[in-house]
Amino acid sequence: MSPPSGRKAFRGTRWGIISAVFAGTAINYIDRANLSIALPYMSDDLHLTSTASGVLLGVFSLTYALMQFPAGWLVDKVGPRKLYGYALIAWSLITMLVGAATGLVVLILLRMLLGVGESPAYPSSAKIVSRWFPQKERGIASSIFDSGARMGSAVSLPLITGVIAWLGWRGAFVAAGVVGLLFGVFWLWFYRDPEDHPKLSSEERAYIQADTPAGGQDDRQALPWRALFAHRATWGMMLGFFCLSFVLYFFITWFPSYLVNERGFDLLKLGFFGAIPALCAMPAQWIGGLLQGRLIARGRSVSYARKVPLVSGLLVASVIVFAGSAPNAATALILLTVSYCALTFAASSLWALPSDVAPAPGNVASLAGIQGFGSNFAGFLSPIVVGALLDAGDGSYAVPLTVAGAVSVAGALVYGLVIGRIAPLGSTK
Repeated sequence: MSPPSGRKAFRGTRWGIISAVFAGTAINYIDRANLSIALPYMSDDLHLTSTASGVLLGVFSLTYALMQFPAGWLVDKVGPRKLYGYALIAWSLITMLVGAATGLVVLILLRMLLGVGESPAYPSSAKIVSRWFPQKERGIASSIFDSGARMGSAVSLPLITGVIAWLGWRGAFVAAGVVGLLFGVFWLWFYRDPEDHPKLSSEERAYIQADTPAGGQDDRQALPWRALFAHRATWGMMLGFFCLSFVLYFFITWFPSYLVNERGFDLLKLGFFGAIPALCAMPAQWIGGLLQGRLIARGRSVSYARKVPLVSGLLVASVIVFAGSAPNAATALILLTVSYCALTFAASSLWALPSDVAPAPGNVASLAGIQGFGSNFAGFLSPIVVGALLDAGDGSYAVPLTVAGAVSVAGALVYGLVIGRIAPLGSTK
């Protein structure tokens, strides 16, 4: 069945679904970024060192990473509607409790619980893309929902700094939690799978199922969870995502502190200029998704279409190295914006990969969880490494940014050489 063209290309129920997933991802990242924005102001109240701050920023990703394995498996078994909805409600309540914390130990425990609560979000989103979009549209669909992370990071800076100025840092966590609670209730009411959606037309259903066998049923048997690790592509996805996220998490965690401490930004400048890299990174990710669809439409293989953004984006992202020695704040911000955009251009492929390599529909969320482990284990290590290097280097960001650039180049090599051909695991075609 031929794809819609022109204005009709982004019409249909499936685009409303992915818009809701985009909003959920944005809320997810507002709750994650809340701490990094409030941290310069919390540190004075709670007497946190840079190393302690790095541990606090990273411990969320430790439990988040470990829970990716069971979360992905559960999404494949239970489905994304209930698991995502209840997870939203749970992590929003935990976010509100962070505002009541009075010491480092309590904060660490709450951040660990937040990692557990948020863990089903991305496996659920990858599962939704596999159910609602044919292969040629999964790149742009994945780019749209994942760019919600950039939206959340961008809007959180002016919004959270505004709430901090009004209510203090504790009020910022309460406000973010209330937004998440309301959206969790909305999600449980709104979302349905294609086979259960009352407003899905027969024409759009047939288009969505274009990649499945006649009758719209895909009865391929899922591999046992452990068997997924017998394939090189699984390890390549996990290691490559580790490298990308190691760099990306600098922007999620230490970037506000960098602007305040290294470049002298006050609260107003932080809220305004700090949002620029994330806002620019959103269209960069959409361009990557659209490029993949265009390449596939022109007859290029799925493997080629996914790897072009991954490899080129990670290579360009290594310009983060030069931000540490930039002569002024404007030059540093430009370099960091280029790096962030390149990372999200690369990330446009990431959440289409689980659908591309899954041997059966029942393995999509499991593979998303496995690669998500690599991503979020990097999210655990990255802020701790940066914090330790800052303490060792008298607060200079030059060495941490050099390490980030080297890891970015390593990620390009992994996606280019280690992951091999992107195709269903065990496929010989």
